Amino acid sequence: MSEESNDKFKIFSLNGNRPLAEKIAAVCGVPLGKSTVKQFSDGEIAINLEETVRGFDVYLVQSTNEPVNDHYLELLIMIDALKRASAKTINVVLPYYGYARQDRTAKPHEPITAKLVANLLSNAGATRVLTLDLHTVQVQGFFDIPVDNLFTMPLFAHYYRRRGMVGDDYVVVSPKNSGVQRARSLAEYLDTTIAIVDTAEENNPDSGYVIGDVEGRSCIMVDDILNTGKIFSNAAKTLMKSGAKEVVACASHGLLSPPAKENLDAADIKDICITDSVSTDPARHPEKLSIISCSDLLGEAVKRIHQDQSVSPLFTMERKDFE
Repeated sequence: MSEESNDKFKIFSLNGNRPLAEKIAAVCGVPLGKSTVKQFSDGEIAINLEETVRGFDVYLVQSTNEPVNDHYLELLIMIDALKRASAKTINVVLPYYGYARQDRTAKPHEPITAKLVANLLSNAGATRVLTLDLHTVQVQGFFDIPVDNLFTMPLFAHYYRRRGMVGDDYVVVSPKNSGVQRARSLAEYLDTTIAIVDTAEENNPDSGYVIGDVEGRSCIMVDDILNTGKIFSNAAKTLMKSGAKEVVACASHGLLSPPAKENLDAADIKDICITDSVSTDPARHPEKLSIISCSDLLGEAVKRIHQDQSVSPLFTMERKDFE
């Protein structure tokens, strides 16, 4: 960005994913703002801004992966600090939106926690949210402030196209029936068809079956959240039983909660690709893991928002972007 546009522009990071925040700041050409976050012995979180933000457009980077509640409370406290310090706007950059899976009442008396979190962020003082691959796009409607939800499918498309993984020899697979739209989006980039792994009995992975043709073809499984790896592991088993040549997988948010490493290392999956939307201990990474960065995508979005430019070109990639 130009020096003029940087005059009233700052990026801060909390503890959720500082490495990604540093990359985003580098894309934007500014240093990270100075602040401290600490916990007292009883678990209370204390935050201190160490530079002025009066009149500034502030972008606050925080992923809300494990420990989810601590990271959300850090975020809420920081928003309050920025508001009381007279920041002009408080733009929350949430590479991973925790609680997004609790977006409806699936059983009687269940809360809709994704809506509760949206209310908390708005009421604390956030003026905009920039996020990445929400579990369902409808979560945007829970906010009464502007929300930009970017997509990772173009990043994965670039990853696979560089490896020549396009055309009729490949098929993009949703490992569960709720992820069809995501699979279709990636398939359009890779010029492939799609398939779905469905499970007749939830507690019996051997009851899984494939909707679509995977025999003799390489399968690219895609999901938004990779948590314990159980879904990928079971789906890969079903695909290989159905005649698939090989299986690779990708997921937007690699939470990798135990026992993900054990499940994925034992699975018949050749390669697993995730983004750096969350930061996890390398000891939890499966052996066949590749990580691609979403920092350029988020950084470009931050620049466009600050300069009042359209963000919509970032939602898709044209064929020329792969060349």
